[in-house]
Parts: sequence; C-alpha cells; structure tokens
Amino acid sequence: MKEWALRLWPWLAAIISGLLAAAALPPFDQAWLIWIALVPLTLAIFCSGEKPRRLWLRNLLLGYVAGLTFFWTCFFWLTTVSALGWFVMQFYLALYWAAWSWFCGWMRPRRKQVTVVDKWTETLAKAKPQTAPGDSPWLSSVHNLFLALALGATWVALEWTRGWLMSGFGWNGLGVALHATWPMIQIAEWTGVAGVTFVVMFCNAILAATVLRLCQETRSRIMRPHFDLTLTLVGLVAVFAFGLHSVQSRAETRPLRVALVQSNVAREEKFDLQFQQKIFDKFSHLSQVAVGSLAKVDLLIWPESAMPAPVLENRQTFDFVNRIADQYRVDLLLGAIDEEPTRVYNAALLIRSGAEPQIYRKVHLVPFGEYIPFRHSFPLFAEIAGDQVPEDFDAGDEYTVFDLSNDRGRVAPLICFEDTLGELTRQFVLNGAQLLVTVTNDGWFLHSAGSRQHLANAIFRCVETRCPMVRAANTGVTCIVNDLGRVTQILRDDRGSTFEDGTLAGEVNVPTTPPLTFYTRHGDLFAKVCAAVAIAILLIQVSRHLVGGGRKS
Repeated sequence: MKEWALRLWPWLAAIISGLLAAAALPPFDQAWLIWIALVPLTLAIFCSGEKPRRLWLRNLLLGYVAGLTFFWTCFFWLTTVSALGWFVMQFYLALYWAAWSWFCGWMRPRRKQVTVVDKWTETLAKAKPQTAPGDSPWLSSVHNLFLALALGATWVALEWTRGWLMSGFGWNGLGVALHATWPMIQIAEWTGVAGVTFVVMFCNAILAATVLRLCQETRSRIMRPHFDLTLTLVGLVAVFAFGLHSVQSRAETRPLRVALVQSNVAREEKFDLQFQQKIFDKFSHLSQVAVGSLAKVDLLIWPESAMPAPVLENRQTFDFVNRIADQYRVDLLLGAIDEEPTRVYNAALLIRSGAEPQIYRKVHLVPFGEYIPFRHSFPLFAEIAGDQVPEDFDAGDEYTVFDLSNDRGRVAPLICFEDTLGELTRQFVLNGAQLLVTVTNDGWFLHSAGSRQHLANAIFRCVETRCPMVRAANTGVTCIVNDLGRVTQILRDDRGSTFEDGTLAGEVNVPTTPPLTFYTRHGDLFAKVCAAVAIAILLIQVSRHLVGGGRKS
C-alpha cells in the first residue's frame, strides 16, 4: 500500500497544480491560489522518482498531465463552439507545461554532485559553498534564488512562445490571474504581462524550495537564515509599492463621452438577412437610449459584425448607419464585414457625419474562429471547427488609427481577440492612438466564462500602453477600463448578468499625449530576455552533461 501511494502522489500533485491554476482564473477568480498553484507539481518533480530509468520522460509526463488538467478546465467554454476542438486543442497547449516540467527536472540538484547551479551560485556569492560536500543544496539561499530565476525565465519563455507560434494562443498565462489585483500588475508598463507571470512563477519556485529546505533543516536540526524567502517577500513589497506609486504619476487627460451598445443578437440571426430589419430596430432603440444617457455623446460604439450585411457594399445598411450618426451628431464606431471582389475582411468602421468612412481591416485572425489552417490540405482541422467557419477571412496589413471629429482624440480599433495581444496593441499606440476601443462578439461562447477570460487578458493592454479602453460586446463584457487596468464601469442587468442587451455610457479620461511606455517602445523585450536566459542555462547544462558523460537517470 505504501509503495502504491508513493507512485500515485506525484500524479495527484500534477493534477492538483492544474486545478489550482485554473481556479485562479475566471470564472472562479481565486487569484490567491496562483501563488501556490505550481508548488505541488514542482515538489513532485524534485521529491520523487529517484529509481525510474527514464526520469526525464516521467517529469515531462507529469507536466503534460498538469497542463491537460489546466487547459481542459479553464478552456471548457470552448465546448460551446466545438467539443472536439476543445478536447483536441489542449493536447497541443499542454506541451508547454510538459516542456517546463522537463526543464525543471533537468535543473533538479543531486546530492554529492556539483551542478551548474552550484558553480554559478558560488561565483555569484563570491564565497565558499554554504553546504559541505554531501549536504543538501536546498540549504543554500543563493542556490534557491538562482533556481527560481531559471524556472521563472523558462516559464515566461514558453508562455511567450505559446503566444506567437502557429498564430499563437497566449491566453491565461499565470500573470493573468492577477488581473483584478491592480497594484501587482503595474510592472506590465515595463515588462508586459510576462513580468507579472515571472513574479508569480518565481514565488512558486521559492515556496517549493522553502518546503524542501525546512524538511532538510528539520532532519539536521540546524536552522539558517532564509535569505531566499526574505528577499522574495521584499521584492513582492517593492512590486506592490510601485503599483501604488503609479497612481500618483499619471499623464494629463481630457474627458471623452462615450456610449456603448450591447445588442445581444443571437448568433443564428447575426448574419441572416431575413433578420436585418429586426437588427436595425434593436440598434436604433439601444442607440437612442445610450445617447440619451449623457448630455452630449462624442463617440457611439456598436460591437463586432454589428450589421448582417457588409456596411460599405449594402446600400440599405450604409444609409442606416449614416442616419444614426447624423441624427445624434456623434461619431459611430462599429464592427463590420468588408468585401472586395476576391477578399473578405473582418473590419471596423468609423462613420462621421459629412466625412468618408474610416476603415480598419483586422490584422490578426483567430485560427479556427476566422480561418481554418490548412483547410484543404489537412481536412481534419475543418472537421474540428465544424460549420462554425464556413469560409476564411483575409487579414489586413495596416494598423489604422481612427481620427475622431473636432480633434477629440485618436482611437485604436481592436477587433475581438486583438485586445489580448500586447505586441499588436502597441503598434496602434506607436501610430498615435490615445484610446483603445474593442468591438467584439463573444456570443459564440454563450453564457460561459469565455467573455470574462477575454476581459481578464485584455486588461493588461491598458497597463502596458497607459491608454484606457472601452469595450462594446454583443453579449458581454461591455465595460470601461482605465489606464491602471481597473474596470471602472461595467454593463450588468438587474440580476447582475453581463450577457443581456443594454447600454453603458460614461466619461473616459483620455491622455492628451500618451506616454510611450517602455513596453510600448520595446514590446516583449522582457520575455525575449527570459528566453535567452533559459536557452543559455539549458545549453550550459547540456554541455556539462556531454562533458561529464551523461547524468544517471
């Protein structure tokens, strides 16, 4: 029985890590769990499996099990579109957790063996090793700090790779769990969300090392100062203090009055022309309510693909949106389909009274949402998507910034998942955008957690660029977010639901001259540095392995 339990506990620990990490994200939003989520998996890698011949494979599988648990749980909302797609997609995403677990096992220190961590930490400390030969390396604070640095950098590197490889799907990194803890995420102005993820992973690694260190000290009955844990806590306080300081150093702003419409058009009606008049009537009524909520509205916003027909190509639809803009004397920004003879775009339009429409064609398309990769050469992908993507959209190639009337401001028109991409969003700010506007349709995911996770990932764009954001969704979440990443207004009905139709109006403090933050100027530089650090450590470990004749495992 004891032997059976010893074999089982590492796999249970891996599953627990996946569940804890998922519980830290919407819809559960237990953000505090993210600080301990990876500890069970890390301990399972460091504390078990001395006898297996292929220890590397076992560590990789532990991470894979944890990753499958995490992604199957937090992305369960994808079953509203395709249950098969949800099930299959996670087998790919879990590979990143598996790779980190393999690296974690590779860095695992051994007794009576000098590792690259030992050599580097002795050099950094400029002193003799803190542990005698045969002693546990866990008793060395410098060793533990360096190990946490290596594990944190590697995790960040893998999350960054997941965000761009094969079109990318970087949702729900560890740092995203802190989306509502605004003082802790202000470092994203410098590092992007990757910096928040690094802090979380570093703390998880130090906690795991502290558990092992306490076990060793209990056996030896010799206690030493835990400088590794102390310095980590000091670092957390510093990050928190920086977040509080950010409130005091904000740019000069001017108010912009916005009105947002959430139409709640059913997905089976959205592109059906027989429902066109019904949709016109709904938008006309909601726009009247929205504009009437304020004394004067500068910008009226409708969600993604608001009209069932292409706006610029369909005369009836074009006349309707222009009539709304003229009637209420507002700039109207809406999502629309844009067609050319041989190409179709998911687009955003700015309709201004007496001026030519401004158009942005979506640059980053969502695989299996707006196009099917290898649709004809690999038919299985089309089977996974089912009938949800009958045709492929074409991608735009310009980061177009909209100019509002009377020099009221410049707007970045983000479409759907584009507001979850830091590298893309910063391109608009470099082009002069002062306000981020998202038009989206998360109605494909019904009343699931998909829309809340979408918002949680999007919040970081405001911190990274120091630009506020307004979001108009078809079924939620329609809201206003300030430049600190705080949701200041959100559309809810009397029961607290974010999914019903309605309107939201308010003032947004738009920076007159947005500060070009470090992240805006340099993008994912921090993540790239982490990737370089991780690769350097891995190469040193591999070279040592080759020179030393291999590690017994």
